[in-house]
Amino acid sequence: MAQTLTSEPLATGRNSADSLLPALRAIPRHCYERSTAKGLALVARGVALYAVSVALLFFVQIWWLVPALWALAGLALAGLFVLGHDCAHGALFNSKRMNRTIGRALMVPTLHVYESWVLGHNRIHHGHTLRQGMDFVWHPKTVEEYQAMSRLQKLRHRIEWSAIGAGFYYGREVWWNKMITFESPERYRVQIRKDKRFLTIWVALGFLATIALGFVTGGALGAVWLPIKLLVVPFFAFIWLIGFTVYVHHIATDIKWWPRRKWTSFAGQVEGTTVLRIPRLANMYLNNIFVHVPHHVDVRIPCHALPEAAAAIKAEFPDAVHYDRLRLRGYVATTRACKLYDFDEQRWLPYP
Repeated sequence: MAQTLTSEPLATGRNSADSLLPALRAIPRHCYERSTAKGLALVARGVALYAVSVALLFFVQIWWLVPALWALAGLALAGLFVLGHDCAHGALFNSKRMNRTIGRALMVPTLHVYESWVLGHNRIHHGHTLRQGMDFVWHPKTVEEYQAMSRLQKLRHRIEWSAIGAGFYYGREVWWNKMITFESPERYRVQIRKDKRFLTIWVALGFLATIALGFVTGGALGAVWLPIKLLVVPFFAFIWLIGFTVYVHHIATDIKWWPRRKWTSFAGQVEGTTVLRIPRLANMYLNNIFVHVPHHVDVRIPCHALPEAAAAIKAEFPDAVHYDRLRLRGYVATTRACKLYDFDEQRWLPYP
């Protein structure tokens, strides 16, 4: 059972309303239990779903079915990535070695460098969620920053913060800038470079194998088309989906970004993210990633325990947890309203 809150002040140096401790106390202890068998079953299911989507893309030649299969492959890639993300938090298995080994492998199909992700996502995004100048994921621009942009930069901003722009933003700002070209601090550099070499080798082997298979089955044209069909387009489908996912987790008209000195862990981790209900089949692929509040409260909770943890947190803080159904029209309305941000007034603004 969840521990009950006491009326005693918390020894945190902050008011209890600013601390994560009450939210942590609300989570039942068994939500932290990790099962190697359950973790391996989730990984096996994710790999099987991805393998089926790739096999369908290989064998199906009906042109009007291919876009749907690309979307399915992108969804399967996102599922693998979510499990790799859980491993990066040390949440899927009890063994650190299993988490790291399996997590690195699961991130290969999405071209993510495992240790770069650990640095940027675990240490920065989770450490400073929605904190001005600290959290780099979907960090809003102020009116003054926008007005200082060149015309090309303004155009890029308008595209990336539009309803179709999630993949453009994530691909440039998170994947390319923070994953591929990022020069890490010296203390993390050796391991990140090692993981980059690991990723490069396996991606190169995957492309060479696909090119060879395409040449055998379709000649020169097949050697060009098959890697695009099986690897490149599903990757971009994944990039858009994961960008969309991160956006709806942290951007909404009633979600505040905070100036550095006003930021608190409760505001960032409980009030600064969402629990969104999505169709059951999509949730099976995505391993509860849209149940995001408990993940920010404590990253050690495995993905299969997030719904129960979310229910416990919401019961304790019904007015603080953003809980809703994911709706396309709601997403579009948010992208229209949330363009720039006034950190003094803590409100979203349209373009000037």
